[in-house]
Parts: sequence; C-alpha cells; structure tokens
Amino acid sequence: MNHNQLFRQTRLQLACWYAGVMGVILALCGWGMYESISHAHWMTLDRELESVAGTLHDSLEPVLQEPAKLEPEVARLLPDLCTENELCWNRKFNLERHAIGALHQGYYYVRLLDLTGNLIAVAGVNTDGLPGREGADTWQTFTDSKGTRFHQISVVLHTEDGRDWGSLQVGRSLQEFDDYLGAVKVIMLIGLPIALLGVGTASWGLAGVAMQPIYQSYRQIQQFTADAAHELRTPLAAIRATVESNLRVERPNFEEILDTLKTVNRQNLRLSQLVNDLLLLSRMDQQELPVKPSLCCLNDLISDVEEEIAALAIASFVKLTIEVRVQQAVQVKGNEEELYRLLFNLVSNAIQYTPAGGEVNLILDASDRHAIIEIKDTGIGMLPQDLNRIFDRFYRINSDRSRHTGGSGLGLAIALAIAKTHQGNIQVKSELGQGSLFTVRLPILESG
Repeated sequence: MNHNQLFRQTRLQLACWYAGVMGVILALCGWGMYESISHAHWMTLDRELESVAGTLHDSLEPVLQEPAKLEPEVARLLPDLCTENELCWNRKFNLERHAIGALHQGYYYVRLLDLTGNLIAVAGVNTDGLPGREGADTWQTFTDSKGTRFHQISVVLHTEDGRDWGSLQVGRSLQEFDDYLGAVKVIMLIGLPIALLGVGTASWGLAGVAMQPIYQSYRQIQQFTADAAHELRTPLAAIRATVESNLRVERPNFEEILDTLKTVNRQNLRLSQLVNDLLLLSRMDQQELPVKPSLCCLNDLISDVEEEIAALAIASFVKLTIEVRVQQAVQVKGNEEELYRLLFNLVSNAIQYTPAGGEVNLILDASDRHAIIEIKDTGIGMLPQDLNRIFDRFYRINSDRSRHTGGSGLGLAIALAIAKTHQGNIQVKSELGQGSLFTVRLPILESG
C-alpha cells in the first residue's frame, strides 16, 4: 500500500472535517447575525411608527367633534388628506410639524376609519391594494397588489368629549427594509463560500502541520523496524550458516561440534542482548520501567566504570583518565544500575570511536543544582548533521554496522532514555577530526 497516499487521504479527510465544522459554525453565526440585524431594524421601525402615531393621535383628538366626521382643522393637520369619494384637500401644510414631516418622507401613510372599519380618508404614500377594513390586531403587516409589504399600527380615536370617533392607522412601506435585508442576504450568501474557501485552504495547511509529527513518527517506526530486522538478521544468519555447515559434515569430530556450539552461543548472546536492549527501550518509552529511587554516589559509579572499562581502553590503545573536580561526594537520586549503564555506554562509545593513541577523559563536576559528567575524547568527531541523529536507535555514523565500531547502535539511545528517566539530559558537541564532548546533567539531591 502507498503510505504517502494514505497520509494524503487522511490529511484530506481532516481538512474536510475542519472546513465542514467551520462551515457550520460560520453558517450559524451568519444566521444569528442576520436575525439580530433584522430584529434591531424591526424594533426601530416599530418605535418610529409608535412615535408618529402618538403625535397624530394627540393632535387629532382635540379637534374631533362628531364620530366619523372630518373637521376642517383635520385638513390643516394633514394638508394632503384625501377623502374616499372626494379630491384631495389642497392646502398648504406646515413643515414644522413632526407628523407632517414624517408623512412626506415617502414611506409613511395615514388612514382614518369609522367605527365600522370603513375607510374615510387617507394621506401620505399611495396605499392602493391594501385592505380597507380595520383588523383586530394593533400591529399588522400587509402586502399590496404590487408585492410591496407595509407595516402599520392602529390606534383608537375619540372625540373631544370622549366618544369613540373611529380609528387611526399609521403605516410605512417595508421596501427599504426588505431591500436592506436582501442586500445582507446576498453579502452573506457570497461571503460564506468565499470564507469556506479560505477556511478549506487554511484547514489543508493546518492538517498538514498536524499530520507532520504523526508522519515523522511513522517514518521513524519504519526506519526502526528496518534497522531492528537488519540487526536481528545478522546473528540469525551466522547461527544458520554455522549449523548448516556442520550438518554437511558426515562425521563431525568433537572439536568441530564444540566450535559450532561456541559460535552459536556467542551469536545467541548477541541476539539476547539486542532483544533485552529493545525491551528496555520499549518499557522506558511506555514509562513501564519506574526508577527505584535510592541515593547514588556518582564518585563511586565513576570509579566502578573506570575499573571495568580499563581493559577495553588498554586493548584499544586508548588512554583513559578520570578527573573529579569536586571535593565532596556528589549524590543523586535514582537507580544505580541504570546510571551505571548510562556512564558505561557513553565511555565505551568514546573509546570505540577513538583511534589508537587517543585519549578519553571522564570528568565529574557539580553546580548548585546539577551534577555534571563530561566524557571528552580525541576521536574521529562528527559532522553537524550527525549530531541530531546520534541518539536515534540503530544509527551509526557513515552507516557503519561492522563489529569494529561496537554493538547494535542502541547504546546512546539507552543512555539518553536513562538520563530523561532521571529528569536529566545529555548534550553533545563535536567537530570532525577533533573529537567529541558529551555532557550529562542530573539533578543533585538537595541536602536537607
């Protein structure tokens, strides 16, 4: 299966989910914004109608004498008033009046109805096509024959002496209101796909960023599997070759059988060590190998490492020196066996990569809060690009997998894992042909 294709499909699905969720959120936000704008404008419109209707009501009632009868004073208040069966009264109106000014803005109309709901007179915008009888509701919304919507308020009128005169209806055209909301709809309908396109593009990029650590981990697992298979194949192939070569001998003597068993045992030990190292790293990764805390004296550990590894240094014609720069004992809290292995791995690695006649120096120092262990060698050194990978499992400089340079390539990986388990770290500085310097920092046990 094409794994790159798998990651591309996963990235696409992730981006689609991002875009889909954001699309729903944007749609809901847009709908909420549209409803908020519509409600705010509708409330403003109602307040305008209430204001105009209240002004007209208060102005008309003092001049009304008889029910359903228009007094001449009404024409002064509403100069462009038209009766149902007569021509409009042509009188000059007073622009200073609030009601008059509002009616002549081009959106308002006024209708006067008698007690039975029959239309008596109208003023303002043309209202052809609207129902002529009064409805039961104070607020009403109508659509005329041209499809234009109107919104109106109805109030009861009384004569000067308190008798019911009829009703006053004040309304206005909703064309401006509908046009504005229509423009908002168009903007949202056009803006939403554009926003989704931007969200989709950003989602694709963010999905790639989110998938990158997963992809890197997958590549590392692939590389680790390939390296582990290679390391396991070498001793298995040696065992198989040794056994097959002896099986071809019809009557092997005791010495040949003994050599075969020694070879098989040596390769089996190498295989067992490799499996144990892999198991140790796996448990450290899953934090299934808790540190058994105890007081560990680094001075004693360094002495033990020097004693055990001295033979390797002599065999490699490498000078091993120990330098302790602190007067008192340096104690840390941790697992003594693991810390010993950390130091052993680093020192043995330095000896293996140091040519004959070179020198490896093991230094113990301390700061206020950390124990500092330095392993300095005059070996082959490393290129800058190798410094970022030397702690990878099975990694060897120049892909050297020969026995001459040591074991399975897990030593530095194990050392780093042990340091992190003890809340420490390992730093390395190196220059090609000039040697390397590994620095281990471990928290010192605070004296109480």
